[in-house]
Amino acid sequence: MSTPPDPAVPGPVPVWVVLPADPVLGLPEQEIRARLWRRRQTATGWVFLVGLPSYEGSEDGTVRAAEYRVWVRAPEHVRPVDGVDYNQVPTDRLEAPAPPSAVREILGERRPSGWVVQKARVRRGPGRRVLHAPDCTEAPQDAPVLDLERALDVAENPATTLCTLCGAAQEITPVLRGFDHTGDETDPPGT
Repeated sequence: MSTPPDPAVPGPVPVWVVLPADPVLGLPEQEIRARLWRRRQTATGWVFLVGLPSYEGSEDGTVRAAEYRVWVRAPEHVRPVDGVDYNQVPTDRLEAPAPPSAVREILGERRPSGWVVQKARVRRGPGRRVLHAPDCTEAPQDAPVLDLERALDVAENPATTLCTLCGAAQEITPVLRGFDHTGDETDPPGT
């Protein structure tokens, strides 16, 4: 027993599906009348779910009409049927990207959070380290990312240098020494 169609859910509407020519088999481009079930907008364009007429064999050896559903690119492989209203076809649209904030336009993209340590190789004496932002070109790519508290512990060590290329020195020094010590060390306090 078949279930009656739900009037709230629109059924498929007719559409022409364009089959490309096949020069190997000597087949020209063809149009086949099909049923349009759904439309979907993708990042590269539209695709339509169409039902193409087909046939299938049954267990008792008879052949019956069937439908083969496939997603096809539109408008390359789909054309409308004159006089058909396509406004009721279920349509999945991409969400519009949020407009960029004024802050992001001015400041640019945020740098990844955290800090990484680069261990310098020395022959004698205590090991030297350099503290970098994770996206610094000089930072090691396989180093674990430290949070601010751990980065401050590492930065307090006299064997640690803060990278000036990525801004680690400009960002961590005020936290370590206060904002009065952000200038050159030879400057008097408060200048």
